[in-house]
Amino acid sequence: MKLAELAVRFGCELRGDPDIDVIAVAPLASAGAGAISFLANPRYRSQLLQTRAAAVIVDAAGAEDCPVPALVTQHPHACFARVAALLHPEPVAAPGCHPSAVVAADAVVDPSAHIGPQCVIGAGARIGERAVIGPACIIEPGAELGADVQLVARVTVCRGVSLGARCVVQPGAVLGADGFGYAPEHGRWVKVPQLGSVRIGADVEIGANTTIDRGAMGDTVIGEGVKLDNQIQIGHNVVIGAHTAMAACVGVSGSTKIGQRCQIGGAVGIVGHLTICDDVVVTGFTMVSSSIATPGVYSSGLPASGAAEWRRIVGRLRRIDAMANRLRAVERRLGGPGTTDDDL
Repeated sequence: MKLAELAVRFGCELRGDPDIDVIAVAPLASAGAGAISFLANPRYRSQLLQTRAAAVIVDAAGAEDCPVPALVTQHPHACFARVAALLHPEPVAAPGCHPSAVVAADAVVDPSAHIGPQCVIGAGARIGERAVIGPACIIEPGAELGADVQLVARVTVCRGVSLGARCVVQPGAVLGADGFGYAPEHGRWVKVPQLGSVRIGADVEIGANTTIDRGAMGDTVIGEGVKLDNQIQIGHNVVIGAHTAMAACVGVSGSTKIGQRCQIGGAVGIVGHLTICDDVVVTGFTMVSSSIATPGVYSSGLPASGAAEWRRIVGRLRRIDAMANRLRAVERRLGGPGTTDDDL
C-alpha cells in the first residue's frame, strides 16, 4: 500500500513522501526498502537514527529524530499492530468439515465454520459462524463457541464451556478441566465434584498450554478482551475482569477475583480467596498473598545479584529475629517502650 493510504486508514499524521510503497513490516534494525517499522520504546532510539526502513510509525517526540518518512500517532505500537495485520493477513480457512473429524449427530455446526482433521465435536455442542476449529481439537458435549472463534490446534474445550465471539486459543490449551478440589478425611482426600463451568467473554486470547479450571459450584469467568499468555493456570471459580492481561507462567488460585484492566507480570503467584481491584499492575515474580484495594504498581521478591552478595543477604535475613530481640532488650534498658514486630 501507499504510505498515504496507511495514514488515512489509521488516522496518522504523515511526514514525508506519501507515494512510498509499503509491502511488509520489519524491526528497526533490519528493515529495508518497502518495510515499515515502529518506535514505542525510547531505548531503541539509536536504532531509529540508523534505520533504513521505508517508513516508521512514531509518536510526535520520536518524529523529530526520524530520518525517514513517518506516520505520527499517539500510540505507535497499537498502530503498528493494525498495519501488520493489514499487510500480513491470516490465511482464511475454507468452510466445511474434514473427513477425519467426528461430529455428533446433534451438534450444531454453522455451515460457514471450518472443522479440521481429527477433531471431535461432542453431543449438543454449538459452533458459531466462521469459527475455525484447528487440527485435533476436542469440543466436549454442550460446549458453545461464538462467531469467528479460532482454536489453533489440540485445544480441549470441556463440557458446557462457552467462548464469546472472536476468541483465539493457542495450541494445547485446556478450558474447563476439573479444578483442584479435595476435602480431607482421616488423612485421605475426598474429591469434590466440580459442577460449574467456564464462561469466556468476547475477544479473549488464551496462550499455548494454558489451563482454565471449571468452577466447583458456579462458573469460572474470564471477562471480555482478557489476554492470557502461555502456560498460565487459572483455578476454579476465579473471576478475571475485562481487558486484564497476564504474562506467562502466572498461577491464580481458586475463588480469586481480579479487576478490570489489570496487568500481571510473568510468574506471579496469586493465592486464593482474595480480591484485586481494577487497574492494578503486579510486576514479575511477585507473590500476592492478600487482597489489593488500591490501584497502583505492586512488587515483591529480590532481584538477582552475585552469589556472594546473595549469601550475605540471606545470612542477614536469618539473623533478623536475633537482632530484633537484642534491640528490644536495649530499648527496655533505656526505658523506652520497646520495639514490636510491626515496627520492624
